[in-house]
Amino acid sequence: MSTPTELTNSEALNNAPRPVSVGLMLPCYNEALNIDELYDRISAVISQIPDCSFTFLFIDNRSTDDTLVKLKAIADRDSRVTVIENSRNFGHIRSPFHGLLQSPGDCVISMATDLQDPPEMIPAFLQEWRKGAACVIGQKKTSEESAVFFFVRSTYYKIISVISDVPLLQHVTGFGLYDRRVIEIMRSLKDPYPYIRGMITEIGLPYVTIPYHQPLRRRGITKNNFMTLFDMAMVAVTSYSKLPLRLATLGGFLLSAGSLAIALTYTVAKLLFWDYIPAGYAPAVIGIFFLGSVQIFLVGLLGEYIGAILTQLRNRPLVVEESRYGATIKPASHDCRQPTNIPSPGLLRSLPKDPITRPKASEDLHMPVVNFTGAD
Repeated sequence: MSTPTELTNSEALNNAPRPVSVGLMLPCYNEALNIDELYDRISAVISQIPDCSFTFLFIDNRSTDDTLVKLKAIADRDSRVTVIENSRNFGHIRSPFHGLLQSPGDCVISMATDLQDPPEMIPAFLQEWRKGAACVIGQKKTSEESAVFFFVRSTYYKIISVISDVPLLQHVTGFGLYDRRVIEIMRSLKDPYPYIRGMITEIGLPYVTIPYHQPLRRRGITKNNFMTLFDMAMVAVTSYSKLPLRLATLGGFLLSAGSLAIALTYTVAKLLFWDYIPAGYAPAVIGIFFLGSVQIFLVGLLGEYIGAILTQLRNRPLVVEESRYGATIKPASHDCRQPTNIPSPGLLRSLPKDPITRPKASEDLHMPVVNFTGAD
């Protein structure tokens, strides 16, 4: 019989460090010129992390170039690689989110395949995750894109932060690490058109941002244009803010009161000074066009919210997969074993409340951002 200070073989086996399973989720669309370099750079980085096992999940959003051919070639020579081929292009929001939900692992790292998200940040992500962060997000502090475009983005983030119901992450693209618990919560939300920047703060689990410099795309054509950025902005507004609707209601009330006051004033003045105030069409035409433009704007705003409601009610799938190629994806374990220095999701709340390693919840249950300044 073993003494209290001794461990049986079974206990020793259960307490032994286990390899951490890390999923790498890589959404693709016409990235044939970047896939090979990205795979080589990621492989070089993860080869230096022996205590983690990695899997690759590429989700191809119906590319029209040789992206899928190159992905299948990589899967043929690497048993860790799985390729999902979509039946059509499902857009820049739904396809990556589907890939995130399909990825196995104790945590999942999401990364664009245009080489603007540096794979060399993977060790920093894992380091912060080991300290207890449920999400570790790459945040663009500087970028090689045009100064005007970066200024427009910054202005948008400032505005949306003011009007949103929850704090939203600024200058992030989804590049980062997500704990399995976070992914399962995202799955349970059943949002068919999610805004991940808002989801992270809405969930409220501890997160950390790591600043980095975003390089320019070296090969290929960017998929972001005015319409995709406008779509993302509208998703953020309609998902996380009621303020525009309330401002529209208040503005309509004020305009109605002002119009009534002007009409009464004009009527009284005309009755008192009948011969001195000429009857003209200019005030009427100006008033009609002004009120008409306000009404059109408000109808468009209401249309955005109604469209968001319709998207939720349709209950359509995020993605329809045409095929899978390569390694078989195993369902993620909800009680997966981890090395002793990596907290399981169930122990997150029992970690030391050190603001550097684990952000504390504020009074409104939204987590403050802790910046990691050791990465560039």
